[in-house]
Amino acid sequence: MDKKIKVGYQGAHGTFSEIAVQEFFKDRPFTACNYANFPSIIADVESGAIDYALLPVENTTTGIIYRTYDLLKDSDIFAVGEILVRIDEQLIGLSGTNIEDLREVYSHPEPLDQCSGFFAAHPWIKPVTYQDTAKSVEYVAQCQDPSKAALGSWLAAEYYHLPILKERVQDNQLNTTRFFCVAKGEQTVQEADKISMYFVVNHEPGALYEVIRVFAQRGINMLKLESRPIRGRMFEYCFYIDFDGSLLQPKTQEAIAEVREHCLEVKVLGSYKRAFNGELL
Repeated sequence: MDKKIKVGYQGAHGTFSEIAVQEFFKDRPFTACNYANFPSIIADVESGAIDYALLPVENTTTGIIYRTYDLLKDSDIFAVGEILVRIDEQLIGLSGTNIEDLREVYSHPEPLDQCSGFFAAHPWIKPVTYQDTAKSVEYVAQCQDPSKAALGSWLAAEYYHLPILKERVQDNQLNTTRFFCVAKGEQTVQEADKISMYFVVNHEPGALYEVIRVFAQRGINMLKLESRPIRGRMFEYCFYIDFDGSLLQPKTQEAIAEVREHCLEVKVLGSYKRAFNGELL
């Protein structure tokens, strides 16, 4: 029998991150470990206390999750896989509660932002920021107050034995979060066809163009380019990029080597098999 691997995720039982863990490792025996914050998860991956972690990196409604990327570039972890999870925000409350009875809805700030249309249509309901989606559902269950509800997953509703008052209240019905599966240290993934990388260009005219040119001349497709302020530096920026390829390919190795010539800093954040194949979970 295969040994169970240990996988970390952020949040209480019932978060979308736990759903990501369940789906990503559905064909392997695993034990899921929940954490209060990202730094503690990453510390345990680096120390070997857990084998993998699932970290959210991007949402189709609110965009890139910068705090995850900032931790990736500063840590000895590496993305070895990705998974896309449909984020259906369910309105969860007490049995017998009507939406007209509600006065407060609790959730993490990002789900609250993703459901702005719901709050605009129900102006008597106040959105209230809380620790995470699952903790919000737990809080509503503990309060037993029919004026309170939460935004969370179907799994959180099951965990805390509360009914879903209204399904899929998010603005974007294709609302989806991309998660990285990370492990300790840079690794070779045989089936990888996508790479994520961080870089800071030299402070000279055309430096960013030179990086883009490296990929264009080799026929490497760039999938995403994001800029981000560098902490501790005034109005200086780093870049995060996704592109097609594998670290096993000579042209990819050559491209990364040449990119280093035009940059002050370069770090490959992951090499993995892309998740999107035209279908979502």
